[in-house]
Amino acid sequence: MTEVTRIISIDDHVQETPDLWTSRLSSRFGNRAPRLVSEGGRDVWVVDGQELLGGRVCAAGGFLSDRTAHPDKWDAVPTAAYAPADRLKAMDAGGIDRSMLFPTVGGFAGEAFGTLNDPDLELACVQAYNDWLIEEWAGASERFVPQCMVPIGPPDVTVAEIERAVGMGHRGVIFPSMPMLLRDAPHLADHDYDPVWDVCEKLDVPVCMHSGATPRLHYAGYSGLPPTLLEAIEAVEKPVSSVFIMSVLSFSKLLLRHPRLRVVLAESALSWGLLALEWADHQFEHDGLPNEGYDLKPSEMFRRQCYFSTWFDTVAPFTPFVGVDNIMWSANLPLPTTTWPRIRHSIDQTMSGLSDEDRRKVLSENAAALYKLDD
Repeated sequence: MTEVTRIISIDDHVQETPDLWTSRLSSRFGNRAPRLVSEGGRDVWVVDGQELLGGRVCAAGGFLSDRTAHPDKWDAVPTAAYAPADRLKAMDAGGIDRSMLFPTVGGFAGEAFGTLNDPDLELACVQAYNDWLIEEWAGASERFVPQCMVPIGPPDVTVAEIERAVGMGHRGVIFPSMPMLLRDAPHLADHDYDPVWDVCEKLDVPVCMHSGATPRLHYAGYSGLPPTLLEAIEAVEKPVSSVFIMSVLSFSKLLLRHPRLRVVLAESALSWGLLALEWADHQFEHDGLPNEGYDLKPSEMFRRQCYFSTWFDTVAPFTPFVGVDNIMWSANLPLPTTTWPRIRHSIDQTMSGLSDEDRRKVLSENAAALYKLDD
């Protein structure tokens, strides 16, 4: 197997530190600011009286000897989850050159703050995170590629934060895919959000929608199952939940209105996507949508503007329909589903059957072009 010298992970997560928001938010927010509190012998993240992260202190099972374990206290959280220097060592161990960063406590797509009904608190939480990510992670190494969280509204506030954050160095915009399921907000496809997509086109930054960011789309699970099996169900469901995003993108004309917008479906996987695109194309023709002002089929819109991510799929079977230029690789650090530390072995398995050129595209070139990492 030909050695791949460069690997870019387009979906990794930072574990926010206990002082991130308490040290940066105005004192007027008091105990409403995101913080760790001790409850019943365990540390729990809360914001404005709501538990965050499902009551866990971290999501870093990939760095634990038992990936299904959950530390109860902050002192037990692996340092590679929250310390840039130690994360770089983990990246070196896996051969990862660059890493696109997503949040954890703030929600994998920033959705935790989208549930807040106080727009001032939401904006303050988002801005504190965006500043911290630039200072503590991007400032530590150019190998970390920062992506900003944004408030889900009002749209003019969202636009202003995108402009501010990209001006600081953020290279992607993280956005919850179903804002209308978080609070009273416009539907993702409504024209209300057109200014948001306009500014992303103007600044040439991708919009990144992470799977699993809308709990209401997920099966709650049978309470009698052991926790490890419930987590396994969640891990299987999370990528497939992106089918709802694909349906909106396929039929809402959002992509047609914004032809230069680029959308990354992080932690999406590939297999369900092939089915979703084939089915969307079938319905497109079956229901006569070419006569309803659609210039492109769903699969054509996808190939022009969207990207799936892969980390465990065998890639070759999906490239003829999905398109090799629309697939990017991720390590999923430090989540329990990561292929770390056996990343090279996993790549050899999942990239089997691809040409050297296509391997390079999936593992680095597509991401480098999208995020302009060579400029």
